[in-house]
Amino acid sequence: MTIQEVAALAGVSTATVSRALAGKKTVLASTRVKVETAARELGYVVSSAASSLASGRTRNVGVVIPFLDGWFYMRVLKGAHEALADAGYDLTLYHLDQSVAVPGGPANPRRARLFDEFLRRQRVDGFIAVSLELSDAELTGLHAIGKPAVGIGGPLQGALTLSIDDAAISRLATDHLLSLGHQHIAHIGGDPMLDLDFHLPAHRREGYETALRSHGIAPDPLLIRVADFTIAGGYRATLQLLGDPRVTPTAIFAASDEMAMGAIMAARDLGKRVPNDLSIIGIDGHELGDFFGLTTVSQFPETQGRLAAQALLDTFDGESLPARNVDLPYELIVRRSTSVPKDQISP
Repeated sequence: MTIQEVAALAGVSTATVSRALAGKKTVLASTRVKVETAARELGYVVSSAASSLASGRTRNVGVVIPFLDGWFYMRVLKGAHEALADAGYDLTLYHLDQSVAVPGGPANPRRARLFDEFLRRQRVDGFIAVSLELSDAELTGLHAIGKPAVGIGGPLQGALTLSIDDAAISRLATDHLLSLGHQHIAHIGGDPMLDLDFHLPAHRREGYETALRSHGIAPDPLLIRVADFTIAGGYRATLQLLGDPRVTPTAIFAASDEMAMGAIMAARDLGKRVPNDLSIIGIDGHELGDFFGLTTVSQFPETQGRLAAQALLDTFDGESLPARNVDLPYELIVRRSTSVPKDQISP
């Protein structure tokens, strides 16, 4: 089948067929439906090679993430993929783990290779960086090859970025516990070894400590434990915390929902009732939060991925990409894992 046959069946020009199948916003929705119906009826599929030669585009977007086993990153990826797929774009995933440095070489050789080689192959039209703080040299390199970049997780100089205020979101979670009357609030944060790029663990601890001080409570180092943002890590950290005879927390603020879920499981294994004996709150908006009855501050990760992808798609349609930071929404969701301390419950 040819594009001419699709145009004849749909009653439009070949240029309109091309724009409609490319997902251009300039095509009316009714026209797009006619073209897509005609293409399906005739079994017409756009040739990616021919399209790339004609437009100079690959219809492919690169997404770089630091972890492949984290729920948050997979949900961001899902949101980005859905937005790109709906617009007829493919997604290429680049994983930048903390690979071992070569003596005398860059701190992360895979990262250096990504920016020095992979992206310069012109195999992507744009680039989404998730929780990845780009250096000035990396940003300059991207701009030099004319590739738009959108960041998720923190402000990037000279690029559009979508970010959550991690200190503010943590303060909201801690303030929720304080408003219930808790005074002895523990924090399960990220391991300092994970305090990379935008320093999420440090900012979430900062928000927790700021909230305590605003209520006249001095942060107690004994109430702070670290884990790896997993359920198992939160479980282990909570066992250590609750097994320490020097502290008696009535509530725990975990820096992620998965660690909070681990905390709930550890508390129950130690015979503590949640929330009667121990209130627990997390951050993320994990879909299992409702199953665990977990109070959380949702940061809508799928929305983050969709917004980043849509920003890139807009640039492909000719819109400019402003170099600024956009604050992402978050929301406190109260469930049954938090309540007033039991010593304040009337008999």
